[in-house]
Amino acid sequence: QVQLVESGGGLVQAGGSLRLSCAASGFTFSTYSMGWFRQAPGKEREFVAGMPWTDSRTDYADSVKGRFTISRDNAKNVLYLQMISLKPEDTAVYYCAARGGIRYGRSSSQWNYWGQGTQVTVSS
Repeated sequence: QVQLVESGGGLVQAGGSLRLSCAASGFTFSTYSMGWFRQAPGKEREFVAGMPWTDSRTDYADSVKGRFTISRDNAKNVLYLQMISLKPEDTAVYYCAARGGIRYGRSSSQWNYWGQGTQVTVSS
């Protein structure tokens, strides 16, 4: 049974930092692309950051580039998202996602597994 369990969300002031974690189980973590998405109230779910499993590159939405860092520990089956210089517009529920196969893309419809989400709230 595939499980993705996010943790690390919370309330932080603008300019602050948080680190999200996603513990994965039930699939071969090292052969899945992993990513983070977020959804703010009244908005569609959007791509935040991703890591294709086929190479070591990282991929970021323009809105978070330079502030967020995605990383993975294949030995521990954990995905991370380090967030610094947080802004009120970063407030959202953050979801961990996994995608099988060789192809990689940002569209949420192409990702196979999802966590339950963790709330990040940034106050001004």
